[in-house]
Amino acid sequence: MKDPVILSDDEIREHYVPRIVDKEVKDMLELFGAVQISGCKWCGKSWTGIAHSKSSIFIGNPKNRILADTDPEIALRGDEPRLIDEWQDVPALWDTARYNIDLSGRKGMYIFTGSVTPPLESTKHSGVGRFAPVKMRPMSLFESGESKGSVSLSELFLGARPVSSISEAGYEKVVNLICRGGWPAGLKLDDDKAMLISKRYVDMIVNFDFSRTDGVRRNPATVRRVLRSLARNNATEARISVLANDVKDADLPISPLTASGYLDALKRMFIIEEQKPWLPGIRSKIRMRKSPKRHFVDPSLAVAALGIGPKALLKDVETAGLMFESLCYRDLCIYSAPFRGNVYHYRDDSGLEADAIIEADDGRWAAAEIKMGHSKVDEAAANLIRLKDKVTKEGDVPEPAFLMVICATAMSSYVRREDGVCVVPIDCLGP
Repeated sequence: MKDPVILSDDEIREHYVPRIVDKEVKDMLELFGAVQISGCKWCGKSWTGIAHSKSSIFIGNPKNRILADTDPEIALRGDEPRLIDEWQDVPALWDTARYNIDLSGRKGMYIFTGSVTPPLESTKHSGVGRFAPVKMRPMSLFESGESKGSVSLSELFLGARPVSSISEAGYEKVVNLICRGGWPAGLKLDDDKAMLISKRYVDMIVNFDFSRTDGVRRNPATVRRVLRSLARNNATEARISVLANDVKDADLPISPLTASGYLDALKRMFIIEEQKPWLPGIRSKIRMRKSPKRHFVDPSLAVAALGIGPKALLKDVETAGLMFESLCYRDLCIYSAPFRGNVYHYRDDSGLEADAIIEADDGRWAAAEIKMGHSKVDEAAANLIRLKDKVTKEGDVPEPAFLMVICATAMSSYVRREDGVCVVPIDCLGP
């Protein structure tokens, strides 16, 4: 048997594909003693950590884990910034690093990466003021080269009017992108092989990772049923009770409390994200719905959890639309991170809703509707205008920076309509 090919840190830096999060990591290293990069497995945290470090230790290596368990101080020694990969397996590393930062007062000492949020009791100190948290997701379409990025989200907030560029998006292509996912390991693979990544990921969650998250042994069949239920309800506001009943239909009854435990574990593994509802101004008269939408961190995981592929998804336009919404949510979160934006959804008691509200940290906001086909653009644009009129009048908020319909198909280029609504093909959108 041949020895495995292990790339050196220098070789990884040479082959590194730049990520949007790079600037945030660099900036935080200049401001804080350490940076904590968290996100799901296989999204590229380790390579990003290596790209910004001068030395590294990988706690996933059993020898390194034993060393770190025995003496965390030795494990932390090395040129700075020092990368400590999968640190959560030895939580004492966190407290030791925090102590070293306090003692030295230096900036940019460590980069911690982790794919699971450890229990609060595993560390003695939160790390506030010492560790800067940085969230990382699978690749956006811009990062993987599938979007030109000619329509900059940041520049739209500044009032720019982008120059139109030809879109190559289409229903079939976007469905393939949904099923491929944003996994760095799939960049140079053909579609069939790239799609195996998310399928194997789901198998790994079911058979191994779930129990390792909180030490609770669970029936793999039930885990798979829960994932399937979440995938069926992806990009919706389905209640915990709905998920529990969904699993009960499979003769594997679980209570809402138990279902909530599964969901919490998946959030700690960064597999499921909650898109929180947007609440207009403090003095708003609008009665809002307060349920979050749930998304898989990458839509390919939802597709894999359903056990389907592109052929089945092409025939199910409704499910494809929900998966496309998750893809857009993923990319909007990534594109808004440079200006510290957050992505919410809107739904009030009158039934008025919007798929995405992008809010900058200075209070500027924008609203977006997400539609697979061009036939829904007029309806989506009218809905956005109704929302703008209502929240600016009753919600105690300023005029939006822009209104946008994000499309998968049927637009040959970016346009700004006469009513002011931007129509942006997903493969033209970027940071």
